[in-house]
Amino acid sequence: MRPILLWLLCMHAAPAFPIACKDVVDVCQAERSWTRCYEKKILSCASSRRPEIRIVDASQEGEHSPPFDLEHSVHIPQSAFRRSRGSENGTSSVLITGLDSAYFKPTKRSRGRTFGPSGPTGTVLGGKVLVVYATSGPLRNLPEPVTLTFRYSEKDIEGTCVFWEDDDKGNGFWSMYGCNTSKSDSKFVCRCNHLSFFAVLVNPVLSLSPEDAFHLSWITSVGSALSAVFSVLGLMVFWCLSKRQPDRAVGLHAHLAAALLCLHSCFLLSRWRAEVSGVSDPSCGILGLFLHWSLLAVVCWSALEGFHLYLLLVRVFNIYVRRYLLKLSVLGWGVPTLIALVCGASGVYGKYTRKLRNPHNSSSTMQLCWMSNSTGSLAVFYATTVAFPSLVVLFNSCMLGLVVFKLWRLRGMGTGGGAKSAREKAKRLWKDCVTVVGLSCVLGLPFGLLNATYVSTAAVYVFTALNSLQGVFVFLWSLALLCKFRSDASSSSKDASTQRMMTFNS
Repeated sequence: MRPILLWLLCMHAAPAFPIACKDVVDVCQAERSWTRCYEKKILSCASSRRPEIRIVDASQEGEHSPPFDLEHSVHIPQSAFRRSRGSENGTSSVLITGLDSAYFKPTKRSRGRTFGPSGPTGTVLGGKVLVVYATSGPLRNLPEPVTLTFRYSEKDIEGTCVFWEDDDKGNGFWSMYGCNTSKSDSKFVCRCNHLSFFAVLVNPVLSLSPEDAFHLSWITSVGSALSAVFSVLGLMVFWCLSKRQPDRAVGLHAHLAAALLCLHSCFLLSRWRAEVSGVSDPSCGILGLFLHWSLLAVVCWSALEGFHLYLLLVRVFNIYVRRYLLKLSVLGWGVPTLIALVCGASGVYGKYTRKLRNPHNSSSTMQLCWMSNSTGSLAVFYATTVAFPSLVVLFNSCMLGLVVFKLWRLRGMGTGGGAKSAREKAKRLWKDCVTVVGLSCVLGLPFGLLNATYVSTAAVYVFTALNSLQGVFVFLWSLALLCKFRSDASSSSKDASTQRMMTFNS
């Protein structure tokens, strides 16, 4: 009994051993809200000099680099120091340090939380989290933002400024609330209205497994080959239709099919040439120019399809334009040619290399004769292959919505009853659905699924399949027009208003 009492007395009298600074994170990991535990214990850790930590006050305002990495820096405004004072005469100081990103493991967002949006996902830039907080307590809603600079050396990298948030239940996630992100050639600049654990989440590579990468490559190659073949067949059908029934819409479809033929043929040649050519091979740059030109041509002719649909459904009367198809051809082929020549003169074309990485960090490489990985090429890429097609998709989506409205009005005018009328309505509904789906492909609306590819791998499969098979869809549309022409030839009468719209979309 006496040894136990003696041991208890010694434990009560002996001072507790302080925690070393490097062990604070490991000790706090057992806590539910380990970041709050870390903020409390890191100021009283054992090391007197604490080389892992930097504490600055108002007299040291300016750019401060954390001890772990000189590539990153923090600028803390005076307002943050004033807010960090514990009392009127208290000192104002801010702690700056860094932690390994492995300690930050996001969990599913708890229901009922109102602070900030749901957490984004990605890889922490540099594998380090920048810790910036006031020694007196949490600071939020600062009148002047704290500026954090994260430098990087990789090319073609996109990132988002985030901070870490957790609760008493142990749930933690990255949040963008109160932070703005800007990017220059070699750094991310984050401006946040609070102090916290900051990082930049980046997605420098596609998160695909080797199996998914192989399947998508196979779908793209086979789909492009089929589209090229069926585009030729579609051109033959449109040529036959133009000989029997000259119509502007048929001519538009023919030009779109020709643009798709150029696009898929150039894509297959570009993939093959990129695999066998060197980095500075001029032939790869020429193929990249033609691939870009054909993609712009497809987008332009899709926009002209939407414009023609606008004339048919909105203007209706007085839409005669002298040499209409010739003028559209100047736009449909001339605009892509002008853009491609300007881009070619600036030297943006060459071999494009993209890494595909899976969750296990094994990677493969995709190569294409397209635009090189230079910084200037990135601006051209977003302007001509993201912004421009997005505007076209938006316009054509409005036109498709107008078609749906017109069809609904047209079908709503019909009256009647009985089983025969019900069958006719079902048949008309089926035809209308086919019309809308077919028009969606002709108007290039599958391009609008590009943003969905950032959501899940399944969306990448859908986007790849629909866009690689667009030539096949246009061919099926040509067959529908051919069947309509034969049906019209055998019919003795046709309503004039219905004929006008269904010439384009029946």
